[in-house]
Amino acid sequence: MRRVSGLAAVAASIAVLATTLVGPGTAVAGEDLKSTDTIAGIVPEPDLPQLNDPNCKLTESHPLPVVLVHGLGATARENWNFFAPYLAAQGYCVYGRTYGQHPFWPGRGGVKPMETSAVELSKFVDLVLAHTGAEQVLMVGHSEGGIMPRYYLKFLDGAKKVRSYVMWAPPSHGTNLSGFAEIRYFFPGWQGYMEPYCGSCPQFMPESDFIRRLNSGDETPGATKYTVLATAYDQAVTPVSTSFLSGAKNILLQDLDPTNFVEHVGMAWDPLTFQLTLDALNES
Repeated sequence: MRRVSGLAAVAASIAVLATTLVGPGTAVAGEDLKSTDTIAGIVPEPDLPQLNDPNCKLTESHPLPVVLVHGLGATARENWNFFAPYLAAQGYCVYGRTYGQHPFWPGRGGVKPMETSAVELSKFVDLVLAHTGAEQVLMVGHSEGGIMPRYYLKFLDGAKKVRSYVMWAPPSHGTNLSGFAEIRYFFPGWQGYMEPYCGSCPQFMPESDFIRRLNSGDETPGATKYTVLATAYDQAVTPVSTSFLSGAKNILLQDLDPTNFVEHVGMAWDPLTFQLTLDALNES
């Protein structure tokens, strides 16, 4: 009994660490684009009127909507509190929804298995397309949002609906969390104990079935334009080279600005990340 309790505690501890990849928050519920219902969380979720603005109209300059996909443990409005207003100020219509919620982590997203979250994303993209009348979207994802949508693109016919996909610090080939994840080898059956706490967490491991399937064959399928942005100071997605994809435009921030010391979470408010993302979207 003591061993089982210990394994459960380790699983819960890793889940807590993993949810810090972007941070906690509260979650938007409902099926409409502008739902304001929330689940109580650790911190108040920011008011973000630029996200899912029902009055935003596509323009000749920006004819495609942008779908933003948050990271593990975050919510849409929290993760994009800075970037959504930035994009809206450039004339884009911006959309996002908290996905992958589980009762064990009230107010946090991305904790369900990524295959399940990819189905949620597929439905949301269709909702955005129906609302805007566009035939495709542009997509930006942070952390888990830089890997889960690849399942949608590759296996759920999403590549036809996504013109360009910009990934911030994605664990494309898995992450060892700066070595912390290696402790799982000391606990046989670790994955079975982890999954009830965080279904997506074992999927981030480099040898997971999800990672192997996602990277089998073409890593960047379809006509979608793929861009990867990574930082040398990332301590959550390690080694940093694990982010880069064959067939993508891979950019290490410090190759462009050696004085940029942004880490994993900080990409959510980093000016260089914003500018490079905007460049990629404008080129689409």
